[in-house]
Amino acid sequence: MAHLELKAVSKGFGDPSQRTEVLHDINLEIKEGEFVAIVGFSGAGKTTLISMIAGLTKPDAGSVLLRGKPVTGPGPDRGIVFQNYSLLPWLTVYENVALAVDQCFPDWDPARRQAHTERYIAMVNLTPAKTKRPSELSGGMRQRVSVARALAMEPEVLLMDEPLGALDALTRATLQDEFARICQETRKTVVLITNDPDEGIYLSDRIIPLSAGPGATLGPSIEVNLERPRDRKALNHLSRFKEIRREVIEYLVASNRKKRVEVSRALVLPDIEPEDLSVPRATFGARKHPIRRSEIKRENVEI
Repeated sequence: MAHLELKAVSKGFGDPSQRTEVLHDINLEIKEGEFVAIVGFSGAGKTTLISMIAGLTKPDAGSVLLRGKPVTGPGPDRGIVFQNYSLLPWLTVYENVALAVDQCFPDWDPARRQAHTERYIAMVNLTPAKTKRPSELSGGMRQRVSVARALAMEPEVLLMDEPLGALDALTRATLQDEFARICQETRKTVVLITNDPDEGIYLSDRIIPLSAGPGATLGPSIEVNLERPRDRKALNHLSRFKEIRREVIEYLVASNRKKRVEVSRALVLPDIEPEDLSVPRATFGARKHPIRRSEIKRENVEI
């Protein structure tokens, strides 16, 4: 039995008369301890997909199952890391993480909760900054707090919704290395949503492209059979890395092309011809005044 499973999941938004189907017939099985990356264009429905797994949004059709049981709402068995950190600004690093620990493990004694909180702060290398508030931290450090908070809940599944999308390239690369290390240490089941194929390949055991929307669906699942730990410099020279990258990008480009529709529409141009400026204005009556003409042209537009 799959650890996490999506069966024929579809989701749309809008009024019933003008409803837009964002995701269509999503089928996915994830094994326990597997790291799966889903990569797609912005606006394709990636966040909607992760929100349904988290239980924050209900599918219109199909079901989301965790260990064979339907997901009906959010719960501590699924920790989520958002792109925008979602930290409480008036709490310190320690207090932000401890808040999640207190909610998930209220029966533990205070000493155990404190040790548990400090363990996960240390895991993301933030022990020296545990008394600082979010406003005193860089973007990368804030995201580390978000990861520590999610992991401290000891969820069965860790969900990451483009967690590095708002960071600069150097910080992003550093945190990719940290994520790879942490996921190897914890052996969590992980679902990563990203728009960066290289990031998905570098971190995951399996990468799946999500087609362009509307009505996006999952493409072919591709095993990332590259040895760990991975060296990002060495990856660029591996033929298997290049092959996986090409498969993902070709599928995404092809799916985006199929979503385009060419239509022909009539263009009614302004019914006027410009005034003849070659004739001096001083010559009364000599200048050709604007005259109107009816003209309709057609053009082909690709949307």
